[in-house]
Formats: sequence, C-alpha cells, structure tokens
Amino acid sequence: MIPQKKRLLGLTPMELKAIIGSLGMPAFTARQIAQWLYAKHVKSIDEMTNLSKQNRALLAEQYEVGIMPPIDCQRSKDGTIKYLFPVCCCDTATNESESFVETVFIPDKDRATLCVSCQVGCKMNCLFCQTGKQGWHGNLTVADILNQLMALPEFDQLTNIVFMGQGEPMDNLDAVLKACEVITADWGMAWSPKRITVSSVGVRNKLKRFLDESDCHIAISMHSPLHEQRLQLMPAEKAMPLEETIALLKQYDFTHQRRCSFEYICFGGLNDSPMYAREIAKLLDGLECRVNLIRFHEIPHVNLPASDENRMEALRDYLTHHGITTTIRASRGQDIFAACGLLSTAHKTHQSH
Repeated sequence: MIPQKKRLLGLTPMELKAIIGSLGMPAFTARQIAQWLYAKHVKSIDEMTNLSKQNRALLAEQYEVGIMPPIDCQRSKDGTIKYLFPVCCCDTATNESESFVETVFIPDKDRATLCVSCQVGCKMNCLFCQTGKQGWHGNLTVADILNQLMALPEFDQLTNIVFMGQGEPMDNLDAVLKACEVITADWGMAWSPKRITVSSVGVRNKLKRFLDESDCHIAISMHSPLHEQRLQLMPAEKAMPLEETIALLKQYDFTHQRRCSFEYICFGGLNDSPMYAREIAKLLDGLECRVNLIRFHEIPHVNLPASDENRMEALRDYLTHHGITTTIRASRGQDIFAACGLLSTAHKTHQSH
C-alpha cells in the first residue's frame, strides 16, 4: 500500500512552488494545488480541473495526491469507530516501511472528535498503556498524519482533533507542527487552532517549542502528582519531572481561548484518595487549567486496579471546589479496544515486516 510516487499531501505552498517550478509550470499553480488538496479534498490529480491537461499529466508522472483509505474498521455499540490505516513509517532518516496505526472517530451529539496517531508504537512505555507495550517502530510522516483526517469517511462531520492516539506528539514534533499548520493555515484547511488538542507526557525542550510555535490546546498526561509514583507509572518523569512541566506551563497565558488540561487516569487505592486531590490542587495552584479524570481500562499483564465511581466523583468534587474545573471523561469504544490506552497495532505491524 506504500505509494509508488511522491505524495503531494502534507506539502505547503512554498514546497509545492518548488515542485511546479522544477516542472516548468507557472508559480500560481502552487496555490491552486494547495486549494485542491486541502479545501476541496480531491483524491487524484485528474480532479484538479483548473490545471491544464498537460500540466496535470506532467505532475502525475512523479506525484500523486497520496490519500490512502483505511483498510479496516470496527464499530462500537456506543457509536465510536476505530479505523486501521496503512502508513509509510519512517524508522530512520532514509528508511520507509509499511506499518499500521489506529485512529478513533468519536461522535457525541453536536461534536465529533478524531483521535489521531503520530507514531507507530511509542517510546514512552507508560505502564498503563497498551501502545507502549508494542515498542516504537517509527514516526509518521506529515502525509500519514493528515491522511487519518482526509481519508476518513466521516471527515465532513469532524469538529475537533486530539493528538491522543498512538505515540508521543513531542517525539515527532516537526511532523505534528507541520500537520497542525496545514490544518489551521488559510491556504490549508483553515480550522481554528482551538479545535486541536495535542497531548504530551512532557518532553524536555520539545514541549517549550510546541508552546512557542503553536496556538493549539495542550493536554499533559499527569496520572500522579507524586514524583516517585509517577516515575513508576511513566518513565518520562525522570527526564522531565511534572514539577518542571508545570513550571514551564505557568510561563504561558491560558486565561483566554487557548486551553491547558491535565489527563489523570484513576487507579483504585493508588492515586484516587483525598491526599492525591490535595497534592494535585497544590501543584496546579496559580495555573489556569482543567483536569480530566479517566477510567482505567485493563490491559494484559499489567496489575493495576481501576478506581470506582465514588472515589472518582470525590476527587472531581474536591478539585472543582478548589477552583480547578474537573470532569470525569466518558469512556468510549472500550468494547473494540478504542478507549484510552488500548490502541495497539503490534500484531499487524509485525506481520507486515
């Protein structure tokens, strides 16, 4: 399924201008191609009807749009749909191989969110996450990140995008930033950056760069306010402790439209007591943010207990009472392994190699 030609998907007008210049085509053609790609969502060069037949043929000799449809989907009883996409996974600067990622479409009344992947597997190896158990097999290209949106059958219904699928976005930051640029630029899809949320465990230097170069929302995976416990759950705590992440976030303004949130999976008897609520409130004091409490979904060979509803509600109520907007996130797609922490293509990726 790897494209035989170079893909136009993911290219900026400047990059397109260089291509059409090398082919002897007029400079204004670059903007036309960008409009066909991102505003009109064509799937073939032949559909770019304001380009001459000769120029379309010239372009098609070396390039294709590069839309690759999903090869499988699973539908949950709650309406969530999980898609399997082939990707041209880059595991070195020069090596591309075919792998797969999962993408989750979550309809909810007048809102429809797409949970997008940015890597095949993940290096972060969080204890509670199935994706990390498959290891890291490479970064997605910009084209493969965008393809998850643009090849989606429900694309026209989308209201929001969250980079909360497979992979750590800060670990593939160049591609994530460029994908966000295409989605939000006036020459691209012209979405508001407020419709995009990018998650992170906190990666030194990369998180600051994201905050400086993007206006999209940021969501930090917290899961424990205590250093030693978070280190046991999330090895990334060693390289960038949560306290440093929060200190960095406090340098930015989240009092207007841009939002900062924290994801917090509740483990029964481990991180859901009143003491944890107090520690979270202490850490987040002075930072305009919200907290999303998430139910733990069991994964094989990991002995972590799930919190019960009463303890999660008590945690929510304490934080809300102390000025931190806190919600319990509804669990979606658990029956098709599409809920938080359950995405994995380890078996499929292994078969393709």
